[in-house]
Amino acid sequence: MAASTSLHALSSIKLWSTGSFGLEKRTCHVNCVSVGRRCTNARNLGIVCASNSQSSVVEPVQLPGSPKSSTTPKKSSESALILIRHGESLWNEKNLFTGCVDVPLTPKGVEEAIEAGKRICNIPVDVIYTSSLIRAQMTAMLAMMQHRRKKVPIIVHNESERAHKWSQIYSEETKKQSIPVITAWQLNERMYGELQGLNKQETADRFGKEQVHEWRRSYDIPPPDGESLEMCAERAVAYFKDHIIPQLVAGKHVMIAAHGNSLRSIIMHLDKLTSQEVISLELSTGIPMLYIFKEGKFIRRGSPAGPSEAGVYAYTKNLAQYRQKLDGMIQ
Repeated sequence: MAASTSLHALSSIKLWSTGSFGLEKRTCHVNCVSVGRRCTNARNLGIVCASNSQSSVVEPVQLPGSPKSSTTPKKSSESALILIRHGESLWNEKNLFTGCVDVPLTPKGVEEAIEAGKRICNIPVDVIYTSSLIRAQMTAMLAMMQHRRKKVPIIVHNESERAHKWSQIYSEETKKQSIPVITAWQLNERMYGELQGLNKQETADRFGKEQVHEWRRSYDIPPPDGESLEMCAERAVAYFKDHIIPQLVAGKHVMIAAHGNSLRSIIMHLDKLTSQEVISLELSTGIPMLYIFKEGKFIRRGSPAGPSEAGVYAYTKNLAQYRQKLDGMIQ
């Protein structure tokens, strides 16, 4: 990537009252991303650099058409897409290669998930996607417990006809107060093969730092019997295109709670990163990132600051209106 590429990690934007939403003039902070260097406030931003350009507008994606029709699905005016890497897991804490081993969160990870929920508590969520791993599912559940709308996340069980039938909700009123949670193995962390369960430092001592760095950070070189980032991206992005983009096109607001590499793959697709740029992309645990899907484009809005600040909520009329509605419900 060109050495001239440099984005400010924090930008300041002044917003004026629109009248209809009752917003005061204020200064809000945008958490931006960039590539090739770690932001000085990387823990708060939650992400290291991901764009060649100052613009946060990503080129239109190819929208999937209905298999029964040749027409393009009708686009809604605006949808929110929230990405959250799970909170710290027990093996993160122990510095072990985790991959697809199903390890739960630490107490710190639980707190990170709760904090993530506070950051998105004013953003609408209609459907949640998680990986099949418990640390991502715990993060999604804990985060939604903080949402001001107080809807209950309900895991959808479609693994068998019996599971689907037994998990049905027969109260229409209860359905309205629920958010479906869809689990998918395609959103799992990349499989680290023979490295899973090994201490990272001990592995570097055994195989050499350069070899382990190549397994961890190259795009197309997998660890022994494991997946490369390229292989992880193939399944994660295909699932995103086939299942999640249609929800956004239909006007649904989506949250994805997943893992460092599956989310890096999706961000690579959204921000049109090269294979060299994506290997420099780092995601902090428990820090949500917000994109707005509008007119076939993904617009990156950074990371919400918290429930007491306007932050990203005031960047669009729809988000401001939704927050105002929540304020009215609480009062």
